[in-house]
Amino acid sequence: MSSIRPVVLCFSGHDPCGGAGLQADIEVLISHRCHAATVVTALTEQDTHNIRKVIPQTAAEFKAQALTILSDLPVKVIKIGLLGSYDIILAVQKILQAYPNIPVVFDPILAAGGGMHLADDDLRQAMIERILPHTFICTPNSHEARQLTQLDDLKACGRALLEMGCKNVLLTGAHEDTRAVRNQLFRPEETVETFTWERLGHQYHGSGCTLASSIAALLAHDLDCFVAVSEAQEYTWNALSKAYPTGTGQYNPNRFFWVDDEN
Repeated sequence: MSSIRPVVLCFSGHDPCGGAGLQADIEVLISHRCHAATVVTALTEQDTHNIRKVIPQTAAEFKAQALTILSDLPVKVIKIGLLGSYDIILAVQKILQAYPNIPVVFDPILAAGGGMHLADDDLRQAMIERILPHTFICTPNSHEARQLTQLDDLKACGRALLEMGCKNVLLTGAHEDTRAVRNQLFRPEETVETFTWERLGHQYHGSGCTLASSIAALLAHDLDCFVAVSEAQEYTWNALSKAYPTGTGQYNPNRFFWVDDEN
């Protein structure tokens, strides 16, 4: 990995309990020797059990903040998480159109870990039409993939997401009723790659944010997509395996597990 700290720009929500959203992004990026630049899409009321409320930022303020960063910092990768509103999606689309050469990692957050729905039909359709065509790699879990495509078979979901414009899709399988977790990487005209991971014993707050941000960080260090996806999964599994409780709900990934391992 280069000694230079590449810049990753994150568009996501603020999690006041510190486990997901921009806080997760920042921890992951620092852990990967990247510089985290962040623009808040929405404030949230949430704890380790569930999100209770989403308070989106205005699209005009969001766009102005993002463009100010992009005009100053040499952003290598843009990572997108919680979007929060239709107007924010439109603003993100305009930013991606203005910066077409920056790879985009999109974690399409449709529901909180506790079950609260975070995107209605209009928001899902806007993601499909306005964000996916600009996406280098999309990282849905199996529930999100089915909601975005309206298909059931996961291989069909992955191929459909490619047809919607994503260049690559990493479809994660932790929500499936399988003994081990199987994640699948879809790339145009490539055989589907399956990664198998031991299933861990807890529910985790911000696991999807962790994985997507790790991919973004590794891409920012100029790793090939397949290598970035492989190493990001390993990093995420280790962070989850060393997770710790902060409240009475989901566990918090230990995104600095490697520091503990060195002591």
